[in-house]
Amino acid sequence: MHPDGYVFSPDPALVDADLVYTWLSTDAYWAIGRPRDMVDKSFAGSQLFGVYRPEHDGGQQVAFARAVTDGATFAWLCDVYVEPAARGRGLGTWMVEQVREELAHRGVRRILLATNDAHGVYAKIGFTPLADPTLWMEYRRPQVSQ
Repeated sequence: MHPDGYVFSPDPALVDADLVYTWLSTDAYWAIGRPRDMVDKSFAGSQLFGVYRPEHDGGQQVAFARAVTDGATFAWLCDVYVEPAARGRGLGTWMVEQVREELAHRGVRRILLATNDAHGVYAKIGFTPLADPTLWMEYRRPQVSQ
């Protein structure tokens, strides 16, 4: 439990999918305009995590993250989001620490993530730049013109 009483859970049944869809599609710079069917598919292929207000304060979800993982060796952490009203309390950092520990219990040794603006936040909890970025490659499907 967070010092302010917030609760972390890896239970996907607790995730408010409608709320998270709204956060991602309207406020998260990396997902603005993401269609609902794509969000639902991404949830189905990922481990979902949430942070919730204390029960005495309504228990509503205030943060979300998901990990695309094989559940054994590797995970990609993505869609890390804290609602604006809950920011500034360390909830995002705390949530990512909890996700990291949850994945470690399963044996996951490598977690990757990408960020435009939160390198310092992740560095505080052990994330570092790639040791050798020349090893990594990506494929991006070309945009299809309509």
